[in-house]
Formats: sequence, C-alpha cells, structure tokens
Amino acid sequence: MSAAIGHEFWISPETYQLQSGDAIQADLRGGQKFSGGPFGFLPQRFARFDLVQGDQIVPVQGRIGDRPALNMAAPGDGLWIVVHETTDSKITWDEWEKFAGFVSHKKLGTALIDHKSRGLPDTGFSETYRRFAKSLVAVGAGDGTDQPVGMRTEIVALNNPYTDDLTAGFAVQVLYQGAPRIDAQIEVFAKDSSGDVTVSTVQTDLNGQAIIPVSPATEYLLDAVLLLPLEPDASQAAPVWESLWAALTFRTPG
Repeated sequence: MSAAIGHEFWISPETYQLQSGDAIQADLRGGQKFSGGPFGFLPQRFARFDLVQGDQIVPVQGRIGDRPALNMAAPGDGLWIVVHETTDSKITWDEWEKFAGFVSHKKLGTALIDHKSRGLPDTGFSETYRRFAKSLVAVGAGDGTDQPVGMRTEIVALNNPYTDDLTAGFAVQVLYQGAPRIDAQIEVFAKDSSGDVTVSTVQTDLNGQAIIPVSPATEYLLDAVLLLPLEPDASQAAPVWESLWAALTFRTPG
C-alpha cells in the first residue's frame, strides 16, 4: 500500500488575507496532521486548478514544476475560492489491518462488511483515489461567500471566515454530487500561531451541515472522505474501491 492514501491533501496559501493587488501564492501539500511537503505545478496530475468568485472562473496559470504551484495576481478584491482537483491515483492494499484501520479512522460506514460480502480478497486488492481541495483567500476587504464549485465532492463554507462573527462556530456543508452528505465525518486539523496542531472530528447532520468550533489566529484544514465500491473487471489488478477526499483550508483572523 502507498502511504499516500493515509495522508491528507490540501491547498496551503502563504497568506490568507491579502491587500488589493497582491499576488495569491499557495502550495499544494500532502502529509499527516497538517504537515507535509509541497508539490509543484504539474498539469498532468490535476484535472482542475482555478480561482472562483461568483460566476467568474479564472484558470491558474503556471510553468511545469513551479513552486508555489499557485502564484498569480489576484483577479480582483473579495473572497476567492482556490479550487484544485487531482487526477486519479491507484494503490494496492497488501495488509487487511491497514485497510480496516483506514475505514475505521475515516468512519467509512459498512465498507469492511461490504468488502467481505462482495467476496473480495483480504489482501492484494486495489483502490483509486482522487482529491478535491478548496481554500478561502480574502483580497482587500474579503467580502463574498463560498459556493459549490461543481466537484464530485466538496466542503462548502457557510460563513466567510474573514468577515463574519464566528463566536458560535464556523458552519460548513459536505456535498457529494451536489447533494448533502448525511452523517459524514469531518476531521478538523487546527494549527495555532505557534505551529501546534490539534485534531478533532464532527459529524454532519440531516442537511449535511456541521458547526466547527474555531479560535482566532488559527489555520484550519477540514477533511471528509467518501469510499465507493467499484465492480472489478476481468483484470485482477482492477480497483474495487474508489475514495474521494474533500478538503477545505482557511485561517481565522486574530
């Protein structure tokens, strides 16, 4: 098994709140507990990389290998949604205990029972995975709202972290194919100004929504994973599972 499947993937802006006219700079990162190295601008590895605000969609431009992967002048003031969707990657699970641990950690429902009932082997089976990452960046006053951007799965912020009162928490909604994901686990990684990271989880309600308790001057990564069955074909190496990873990053002022 590739260790990448146990890792989160996120967009990591150098600065979340920018002055008018500043460049938006952000790394793409993968790792554990909100810590990991950056990836370069590699078009063959992503299906989508955009800046979105309302009806405006601005494709991210870059040269192969650029780091940070995003380094563009902000198209204007307001709240910008950075959107990144990877292409598919594949892993092979060689240890049942690790697959079971992944399913348990991410609270992926009846996947273990379903695996057995489908008559699949305990080892040597494959899975594809794809990442759907968003980040919220404020330019100027940062006015605006997050919105669904059309990815298969995504986390949508129901508050603007830079302009709204977050005393009662930060509201989000998890979507799959545009519909709310009920009782989905959101893993919350909170990095304070000293770099210390705490991890917690919340579950979405019947509307696919959840309230995230937040603190000032803290960077957040929210992560929600969905595991779907795939029917194997004649190839023994064909994947039998597909995991879809939604991520959202933002930083509270303070």
